[in-house]
Amino acid sequence: MMSASKSQTPVSKLEALQCHFTWDLDPSRSLLIRLRENVKDIGTEEGNSWLGHIYNLRGFIQYKLGFSEDAQSFFNKATEAFNNMRNAGEGPWLVVNYGNLAWLHHHLGEQAESEAYLSKIDALNKKYPSPSQEELHPETYAEKAWTLMNFSADKKLLSADYFQKAIKMQPDMVEWNTSYIIGLVNASKHSSTGLKEEILEKMRIAQEQDPENLYLAVKYLDQRAKRGESIEDEARELAREVLRNPVSSYSGFKAILRVYRTYLPVDEAIDLAEEALKDHPDERYLKRCAALCYKWKITISRDSRPKKSMIDRAVGLHEEVISLYPHSSLVKKMDLANVYAKANYGQAKAEQIYQELLERDLEPADKQVLYNNYARYLNFDRKEYQKSLKYHMKAAAIPHQSFYRDSSIKVLEKIRAKGRDRMCGEIREFLANL
Repeated sequence: MMSASKSQTPVSKLEALQCHFTWDLDPSRSLLIRLRENVKDIGTEEGNSWLGHIYNLRGFIQYKLGFSEDAQSFFNKATEAFNNMRNAGEGPWLVVNYGNLAWLHHHLGEQAESEAYLSKIDALNKKYPSPSQEELHPETYAEKAWTLMNFSADKKLLSADYFQKAIKMQPDMVEWNTSYIIGLVNASKHSSTGLKEEILEKMRIAQEQDPENLYLAVKYLDQRAKRGESIEDEARELAREVLRNPVSSYSGFKAILRVYRTYLPVDEAIDLAEEALKDHPDERYLKRCAALCYKWKITISRDSRPKKSMIDRAVGLHEEVISLYPHSSLVKKMDLANVYAKANYGQAKAEQIYQELLERDLEPADKQVLYNNYARYLNFDRKEYQKSLKYHMKAAAIPHQSFYRDSSIKVLEKIRAKGRDRMCGEIREFLANL
């Protein structure tokens, strides 16, 4: 199925490949930049079973952003990582990687190198055919699934389908099953009905099969807590294990902090984040996590006005994180504004930050996030209720399906249902025309 016919032209052979260049991955520049930062935070620790996939994705992102030299470097690192992980030299796990290199050399005008990779792919496909003639090789399905899972929320269900196909053909790959389960859980993150029992059972089995994956362990703990189990002591114990892991967005650190926020005093989450930072003071990902904890304490906690020292620490962390993620800091800038809004002296600064963001030329999805957040800020911090509703309408009017759009629509529907606000007529008409 995947073998390239000799009668095909080089371009048609390239188009028939299974790799990042042919998977219809064409996101906006802002999403690419966000992705680049997210994938960078996964880290490149030796032994990570997804290391080759990480380098492949980083290479593709760099290519799409216009950095072909960086792309080639990452693709070459992917080749090396796959060979090291499998301890078997060339194999079907290299088909996607070689496809990326074939495409890259083609785009660089290096046709001989491109065709050399096409020949390598053809040889691999002949030597390692898919167990099913009608299906891709499981290694290809797994990489495609992992890539889509990391690419965007609207591809998570397709990712799950590809993981299932890979696992069905090669059930011994524990990390595939773990990622499949994590993808299912994350796809249900904003679900009003919560996680289905069958997925919870799959989580339990996956954790037994992959006990060293602490990210999965934290996610499973969280689901048990949602069902009423008392998990406080277990959470503290698991947090100690997570702290011993290499720093990575895959380590489960942010996930355990979220568990702390929900089921333990948020001060404990702050202490945990500060402890991690003390051990790894230069890790930007940990600074991001710490900033998040302070934001929770200041903007969500029902305590009295936070102390100036806490506000100052939160502001300092947020400003540092913004400088460390200069091209993907929209959310952190809004968080900073919301922190300032809770300080007696910070109202003007909060409004200034929001106004600067509102003046930016943002893509529709980012505008929607901004409008929803600004609407909530206007409502809770400025008490400007009518203006808040206007911005909820602006968020809802953007035809991009997301948690933020749903959030704004729910606010508007509540106002319509109560029927007491002077904007009810306008809101009723607006919702009818959505």
